[in-house]
Formats: sequence, C-alpha cells, structure tokens
Amino acid sequence: MEPDLNNIIKQSKKILLLSHVNPDGDTLGSMCALYSMIQDRYKIKPDMSIVSNIPLNYRFLPNIDKAQRYFDQSLVYDLVITLDVAAIDRVRDSRIFFDKAKVTVNIDHHKTNPNYAQYNIVNPEASSCGEVLYDYFKKYNWTITRDAANCLYVAIMTDTGNFRFENTSSSALRAAADLVDMGVNPSALYKNCYETKTKNLVMFQNYCVNKAVFSEDNKIVYTAIYKKDLEKFSAGDDYTDGIAESLRSIETTEVAFVLKEVENKLTKISMRSKHIDVAGICEKFNGGGHKYAAGCTIKAGLQDAINMIMKEIKI
Repeated sequence: MEPDLNNIIKQSKKILLLSHVNPDGDTLGSMCALYSMIQDRYKIKPDMSIVSNIPLNYRFLPNIDKAQRYFDQSLVYDLVITLDVAAIDRVRDSRIFFDKAKVTVNIDHHKTNPNYAQYNIVNPEASSCGEVLYDYFKKYNWTITRDAANCLYVAIMTDTGNFRFENTSSSALRAAADLVDMGVNPSALYKNCYETKTKNLVMFQNYCVNKAVFSEDNKIVYTAIYKKDLEKFSAGDDYTDGIAESLRSIETTEVAFVLKEVENKLTKISMRSKHIDVAGICEKFNGGGHKYAAGCTIKAGLQDAINMIMKEIKI
C-alpha cells in the first residue's frame, strides 16, 4: 500500500530531505521540488542535506542555496525523506539523521533499491525519481508549484540524458510535456544543465577520453583516473560525470567504464552499456543502478579493479 505523504508530513515539524553522494540532476531536482511543495503546501521549510559539492550546472535550481553540507549531529528529525537514493549508505555521514529519525520515507526509481525506509515510494519502471514524485503529486492532486515544475523537469531531463537514454518512456515524455504546459522553459533548463561547464572541466574530460583503453575488438573501453590526474586539474567530484557516456557513444563500444582512484586501495567505477546488464555486474561488488547505467566501489587498487571488472563482462 502506498504511503500517505500528506498525513506523514502533517504530523512532522522538523523535516530533512536527503540527496545522494556525488549529486546529479535527479537527486537535486527531486529534493528541491519536494522542498518547494512542502513549503507551499504545509508552510514548513525542511532542511536539505548534501554530502558532496553541488555541481556548477545545478546551482541555478530554485532553493538549492538552502541546502547544507554539515548539520549538528545531535539533531533528531520527525521525518527524513531520501530522494533518488538507491541504498542508504549513499547518504554517507547524513545516515545518522536517517537512523535517528522518528519516521523515514524512501522515494526512488532504482530496481536495486531494497526498500530500506519505514515507508517506500519506489517505482523501478519510472525514468527518474523526478518522475516518481511527479506521478505521486498528480495522483493525489497536489498543486505543483512553478519552482517544483522546473525542478521536476530537470530531474527527468537529466536522468534520461535529455530524453536520449533507454529509460525515455512515453510516461516520462508525458510528464515533461505537462510540466512544459505549466510554464517550464525546456531551452533555458537545457542550457543551464548542459551548456554550463568550466574550461577546466572540459579539458579534464578530454584528457580522460584521450587516454582511454580499448579491448575485445573495441567493444570494451575504459579510462582510469588517478588521484594525481584529479589534482592536476583541481577536479571536483562532478568532473567525471558524462565521461562514461562519451565512451559509450563510440560506434563499436558495447561496454564503457570509468575508474576513479579514491584512495590507494579504493576505486570507484561508473559503467555504461548499450545492451549488457551492467547493474548485474555492479551488484556483484555491492553496487547497482540501472540495466545500462550503474556503478560500484571496489576495495582494490585501479589495476586490480580493472581486472575484476573485465572478468565479469561477457561480450
């Protein structure tokens, strides 16, 4: 049975909204959309937590300036809601607030989500968390504010790769069209999300693509990013976003992945594919995501992580 958010929020005075580490347009757009809806509908200003820096191209989102990175860890919230968080460890240090909260709600669309909250609104058929929220608001006749409409559009647009990825469904397009009817300007939001990059970010991504390694008749391609590479370009957490998609776009590519050295024996992997279930591969390393877009973290050095991932890819 679907939880009654209206009742849950009405009974809460202190509310916290949580986004995931290395935030993307879906988690940030969904968080800001729900913030706007709660503020407008219940006259409550929730707290919003981020656990990584906000990428430059999402700093225009309505109310994003109210999101904070650090809170007093002694705080106890009546209600904590996670947005686009496939597994609770993705909120990192903010998990302390989730664990202490009187009531928890998990709103998401990842098929690997284990329904970790007291109340779960999870639809793995949806394109994005933004679409899950949109569907909920429409189903229960919540009037969507102009700010929320912009945020929901960004969430849906970015998680579908500007309506190019496999998760671009008719329901996602209908939701986007409805949001445009509410006054959203697709061109302006596209420019903010996709045409706002620093010179440093572009140069870093070109550097990573240029040192890509191809194997299996160019069907598998990967690039390994060392800490020294990140330091050389003063790269932020978001600098690696989009590199895997660029490698996947190569005509011969079936699987593309990016490895980032986090520590000496800790490697973060982002995988993309055209036809192969990379979520299944990432689940073997306690990761997950979507069928053609997933990620994981492996407790091994870069070269060992490469070997481990390559063994799991069946072309």
